[in-house]
Amino acid sequence: MQATRILAVRHGETAWNVDGRIQGHLDIALSDVGRAQAHRLGRALAEREPLALIVSSDLARARETARIVADATGAPLRTTTALRERCFGDLQGQRFAEIEASWPEQAERWRRREPDWAPPGAGGESLLQFRERVRQAVQALAAENMGNHIALFTHGGVLDVLYRLATGLGLQDARSWQIGNTAVNRLLWTPDSGLSLVGWADTTHLEDESLDERFS
Repeated sequence: MQATRILAVRHGETAWNVDGRIQGHLDIALSDVGRAQAHRLGRALAEREPLALIVSSDLARARETARIVADATGAPLRTTTALRERCFGDLQGQRFAEIEASWPEQAERWRRREPDWAPPGAGGESLLQFRERVRQAVQALAAENMGNHIALFTHGGVLDVLYRLATGLGLQDARSWQIGNTAVNRLLWTPDSGLSLVGWADTTHLEDESLDERFS
């Protein structure tokens, strides 16, 4: 049976990642560290991973990461709003401690990962809504690219959903897996089985200093 191979990658680091601020749909740029991570990833993939297509969230932090990798690999790039991070409405731009202080009830419902709780404010998505958006988007991209090797550049929340979909874990199960900036996560999709997990959180490209030497 034919399958679609998927590399799912979180964007490079941003200053807000370091500061612990909720980004959601806010359009935050990469930091210098994030750009360096993206260049390392691009160099690694150019040597090891021929890609038929790169699809990115349209938000700048994912789009710039994907563009750097596309330039390095020569793979075509397109963007979509469907791979955006979960929208956190009025909570975007806040640190969790600030949310606890200003919206203690909302913070507790978020902490409990209530599937039907949506953050207050315009566009706030519940986990159920978010999971369905991600599931539909990735299924459509995988079916459209049957038999190919594609890369998806997206966000931490999206990757959390993909891991749960691939392993059968529920939305409220505690997370025990890492979602690092520019870590490579490998999935397989078939029409019969949907997503399955191949490998997760590969960061060898961030440790391989010879990549800088070979491409300097």
